[in-house]
Amino acid sequence: FDVDGEEPHTGIIASISNDNPALVSCVDDERLEFQDGDLVVFSEVHGMTELNDGKPRKIKSARPYSFTLEEDTTAFGTYMKGGIVTQVKQPKMLNFKPLREALKEPGDFLLSDFAKFDRPLLLHIAFQALDKFISDFGRFPVAGSEEDAQKLASIAANINECLGEGKVEDINPKLLRLFAFGAKAVLNPMAAMFGGIVGQEVVKACSGKFHPLFQFFYFDSVESLPAEPLDPSDFKPLNSRYDAQISVFGSKLQKKLEDAKVFMVGSGALGCEFLKNLALMGVSCGSQGKLTITDDDVIEKSNLSRQFLFRDWNIGQAKSTVAASAAASINPRLKIEALQNRVGPETEGVFNDTFWEKLTVVINALDNVNARLYVDQRCLYFQKPLLESGTLGAKCNTQMVIPHLTENYGASRDPPEKQAPMCTVHSFPHNIDHCLTWARSEFEGLLEKTPAEVNAYLSNPVEYASSMKNAGDAQAKDNLERVLECLDREKCETFQDCITWARLRFEDYFVNRVKQLIFTFPEEAATSTGAPFWSAPKRFPHPLQFSAADTSHLNFIIAASILRAETFGISVPDWVKNPKMLSEAVDKVMVPDFQPREGVKIETDEKAASLSAASVDDAAVINELLLKLELCRNNLPSGFRMKPISFEKDDDTNYHMDLIAGLANMRARNYSIPEVDKLKAKFIAGRIIPAIATSTAMATGLVCLELYKVLDGAHKVEDYRNTFANLALPLFSIAEPVPPKVMKHRDMSWTVWDRWILKDNPTLRELIQWLKDKGLNAYSISYGSCLLFNSMFPRHKERLDKKVVDVAREIAKAELPPYRSHLDVVVACEDDDDNDIDIPQVSIYYG
Repeated sequence: FDVDGEEPHTGIIASISNDNPALVSCVDDERLEFQDGDLVVFSEVHGMTELNDGKPRKIKSARPYSFTLEEDTTAFGTYMKGGIVTQVKQPKMLNFKPLREALKEPGDFLLSDFAKFDRPLLLHIAFQALDKFISDFGRFPVAGSEEDAQKLASIAANINECLGEGKVEDINPKLLRLFAFGAKAVLNPMAAMFGGIVGQEVVKACSGKFHPLFQFFYFDSVESLPAEPLDPSDFKPLNSRYDAQISVFGSKLQKKLEDAKVFMVGSGALGCEFLKNLALMGVSCGSQGKLTITDDDVIEKSNLSRQFLFRDWNIGQAKSTVAASAAASINPRLKIEALQNRVGPETEGVFNDTFWEKLTVVINALDNVNARLYVDQRCLYFQKPLLESGTLGAKCNTQMVIPHLTENYGASRDPPEKQAPMCTVHSFPHNIDHCLTWARSEFEGLLEKTPAEVNAYLSNPVEYASSMKNAGDAQAKDNLERVLECLDREKCETFQDCITWARLRFEDYFVNRVKQLIFTFPEEAATSTGAPFWSAPKRFPHPLQFSAADTSHLNFIIAASILRAETFGISVPDWVKNPKMLSEAVDKVMVPDFQPREGVKIETDEKAASLSAASVDDAAVINELLLKLELCRNNLPSGFRMKPISFEKDDDTNYHMDLIAGLANMRARNYSIPEVDKLKAKFIAGRIIPAIATSTAMATGLVCLELYKVLDGAHKVEDYRNTFANLALPLFSIAEPVPPKVMKHRDMSWTVWDRWILKDNPTLRELIQWLKDKGLNAYSISYGSCLLFNSMFPRHKERLDKKVVDVAREIAKAELPPYRSHLDVVVACEDDDDNDIDIPQVSIYYG
């Protein structure tokens, strides 16, 4: 019923022609994602109302901002304005062959690695040969047995001959030998990877959501096997829990796994899966091994759907500690240390040079790009392999960052996410995301930032007043007005006061502001170029009329008044949940009449960073507000403080999501935008990244197949694999990593992985001469953001005979910690022809 799991694509219409076929143009706010043959429906079209009938229509000639509609609109009304076009998801019918037929005629295989185009059919034959081998001999082929491998190859050759025209030209005995050697073993990474795929297929079969595998998918990772040939004795079982793994990779690689010193950053969804995998593989389970895991987060209820090392009684506990304990119960020999430190510049005292230098490999299990970039830079600096992965719903990706073989993680960047302009969010929303962004912002302003401002003022009135006067801008004025409203005791002593505040908020947000907006910009308003002001994507708003009979209005009042009461420490009466009594309390509120004012500035510039317009009177108003605040402060009870509320999406009883959904949906109603339920609101406002266990399991399985290669230590770049997969489609795209860019000068070459080292505590002159001997003329030397030497400045020549470290301490005020024996400088160089040469970082060792 849903072939890809993506939200239906939409577009905002700018024009529709009266033609056959009709041309539909959309606003250039966002590119259209339609494809030829898609079915779409129209809504909210003014003028050409015949299209609003809900009938799906086919499109063709899809372009980034327009498409052709397979419809004759010559007799339709003339398009005037407005309109949304939405893709209609079409069900797809698939006809599966039964297994008996499919084995003989497998059809097209789902490819994963285009370097192995002919591999699926060969594996299709190999698995049938394995079934025949087990049927004939009552056992699996023995690992390392050349005789069994030969028998399996012979069976495979017979099956191949029976295929007639569809047979494989090269039966590839070398691959079949490896297939036979590993046939009996169950390996954790393969189980994790295929478990993720099969698990998703089960969900597809149950739900009809996403496109199923059609029909065969074969995968191999023979590149993970040791690079050097193994002696048959290496495969012999040691009567250990790792015998299956030893039967494939040999005992020498098993020892390397057990003695590995691994740093895993993150202990969430990916982290739990990785820990389980590493424990089962025996990584860091030997006498020399150590696994360090760090995560500064605690367990939340929403984690439990996919972070399976956690249970509900662990909520509130540190993720890394609980995960480490669970992993140790899977394998008691695991040498694991759990830390709660965020990895970043501020914790380089914890994760110091000695810590990084001892590591064998780093595994990222992170959920944000900035942390990934930091770890990438550390791995680059200390030349440590980094195994990177990430998931987004049914999608996952893996990237191998291997010293001197591949480019680093930060070498390529995704484009930044497009942010809605501030004026769109605050005055001209045209989708529910804009409404929810505004709602979240208002929640934080009213219930977190303003109470915090109140407490800052009460803690030190003199300092606070001084900072507001120094700021002297419209933002400072707004802050003071909000603080003053909170400190007016007559307005915030009882729960009835909180209801009054909530009711007046409703009036301000959804009635008065809208009246002001349409007074400033009437429906027929035009821009400076004469175009209609309220043209797409802008939507003309309408003020709401409060009604106690409307449950959504009352629910907004309940959530707003309860949270307002919480910030003041006012107890909430039981009658608040009785609609009749609540209605009576709301009816007591006197709502003043509102008259729109002339000359109100409403920001329409999409590039504006602030909505508060500065005024010449700001300073005078700030002084007046500070005087009023002083009067209010004298009337407060001793020790009065407010309680700021931090947004928490996962507690269904705290009214946070009720208020945000209420704010967003009332605003959506103002602008005739479809409303959403609380769950959808939570998803968007809570900025929840969709995550499911299946793609997580698959990603970690693929990474652990790469870990075998890293710890073996003898693989070439063409043996490694990066993956992008989308289980919804399903799509598997596996490719070799990109090598690092190579820079050359004379007979030297280097990459981003190189760091030049100069020992014996040199002077600036010695550093410059050392580079000159390489044919490089240094003209600028800097440490961090501070310039230590530049040939343009005559006074800098006085520094030439000073030690580099002393100049860094004196000029850059470098605070070099006792655990560090070197500092890094960036040197700008030219060759003898005055061409700039980008050289590696230079490490100056002074200790």
